[in-house]
Formats: sequence, C-alpha cells, structure tokens
Amino acid sequence: MSSALTTTSLPLPLIAKGKVRDVYDAGQGTLLFVATDRISAFDIVLENGIPGKGKLLHALSTFWFKLLTPHLIGSHVLADSFDDFPAELKEKLAGVKDQVENRSMLVKRADVVPVEAIVRGYLTGSGWKEYKQHGTVHGIRLAEGIVESQEIPNGPIFTPSTKAEQGAHDENIHPDKVKDIVGAQRAEEISKAAIQLYTKASQHARSRGIILADTKFEFGLIPPSSSDRQTLILVDEVLTPDSSRFWDANAYKAGESQSSFDKQYVRDWLKSKGLDKAADEGTKVSLPSDVVQRTAEKYREAYERITGEKWNLQ
Repeated sequence: MSSALTTTSLPLPLIAKGKVRDVYDAGQGTLLFVATDRISAFDIVLENGIPGKGKLLHALSTFWFKLLTPHLIGSHVLADSFDDFPAELKEKLAGVKDQVENRSMLVKRADVVPVEAIVRGYLTGSGWKEYKQHGTVHGIRLAEGIVESQEIPNGPIFTPSTKAEQGAHDENIHPDKVKDIVGAQRAEEISKAAIQLYTKASQHARSRGIILADTKFEFGLIPPSSSDRQTLILVDEVLTPDSSRFWDANAYKAGESQSSFDKQYVRDWLKSKGLDKAADEGTKVSLPSDVVQRTAEKYREAYERITGEKWNLQ
C-alpha cells in the first residue's frame, strides 16, 4: 500500500488546516482546497492516515458537484483538476504537483454560513439517541414507535447544527433557530436547498444499491452578480463518507444499527482502546495496518458503488 499524505507544504499562504483539508490562498479571490489522507474520529486526528483517502474524497465530491450543480444550486468550484488550473497557479505548484494532483480543487472565496445543514432521511446516530429519550430530533416532534435506522415518516427532515470554531463541538438546534442566525428568508432558502440536494443524491445512491441515511451540507455566500443580495452556493466537500452515512441497501434491516461505508473500523478500534471520549489535547494515536487497509477498502467500495466507476488511483 502506498504511503499516506498527511501534511502538505505548498508555496502559497496557508489559511486553514482542518481535520482533513488544507486550505491555501490561491490569489484573486480564490482558494485551493487540498484533501489530505488524514483521518479523525472522536475529535482525534490519527497520526497515520489512510493512503489514497484524500484522492477518493476529492473524486467523490467532484462526482456529486457535477451531478447536483448548477441546476439545483451554484457551487464554489472553479476547477477540480490540476490541468484546469490557471497557468500561473500551475507554474507555482509545479514543484509540489505530487501533493495536489488528483486531490485539490480551486474554489471561489465565500462567506461560509455558520450553520451545518444536516438532512436526515433515516433515524440513526445522535438523532436516534435524542428520539429515544425525548421523542424528538433537534427538537422536532416525530411519531411514536419509530425504530432505530427506520426511514423517517414524511421525511427527509432538515436538522441543523451550529458551526463551531475549530476544536469546539457543534450544537444541534431546531430549524427555527436558523432564522435567528441568518434571517427568516435565508433560513428557508438553506432548508429548501438542503432537502432538494439530499433528495436528488438519495435517489441516485438508491439506484446504485446504497441508502443515504443522512448527510451534511455547507453553504456560502458570494457577492451578487445582478442584485443587492448575496448568492447562496454549495461549498466545502459534498456527500463523502466523511460527511454522510451510506448503507448497503441489500443488507439494510430496520430496528438495528447498520454497517456504514465510512470510518467505522477506525471508530470501533478507538472504542476498543477506550479512546472514544474526548482525548487530551496533543494525544497521539496511530492505527494498526489492518484497520488502515480495511478502512481504505471501505472508502474505495463506496466510490465504486456510487459512481459506477472502477477506482484506479493510488
């Protein structure tokens, strides 16, 4: 297995280093998003990454952006391959091409809306935990008698959370609270766009034998082209195993937890080591090779099932 790219060093100003992506200032109102092979769970960024994971996430996001935009909503994507970058940028990156090729995206700068636009089609995760205790999800009252992993009656539903600063935790909120953050009109626009995006993606996934249980979208605002109001666009990554729960439709059974096409092997291993709680800052943890390999296989299977294409990049 090839080595993992867990850090980047480009001849551009580094703006942010997230759990997975490094973001650079590419000039002229643009950013360069680079998907590394880092992986995190329970707020721990593992010392060793998953080889090829960043390229898979980049390719899957690119697939979804092309499927969903611009006819449902615009996006921040300007170019999704090195060959399509402006000549000046390619010249700057020529010496570090191995760090950016097949894993980087040139995007428009946008004011990120401080709301995680989560859409749930099935009752699982924190939504299931809240429902068991209170009969609600993000404060939304649901019908009685729903079982774990069941499709939400009359769903899907918009269940946002606050977008916390790096190192802090997001907070689940009722959809009505989004109005207090961005205003009533923008809140309605975000909710409608998120549901439409989920519905379209869910339909495609189901046609490939995959259930999209839930996902998280992020939106941004860019300067208007023909009005005084900023335009809402889709930003960040979209519909990857890091931001979504994908289940195998053939193995699906309501009333129990489901196996996901994501980093479940990583979570299970961390739990087995007692590392599923908030770790001390600076905690260093490395994954064993078998967990790395099985996780890589799961990500690859998700890509191939969803896109219908064979994965051939390492």
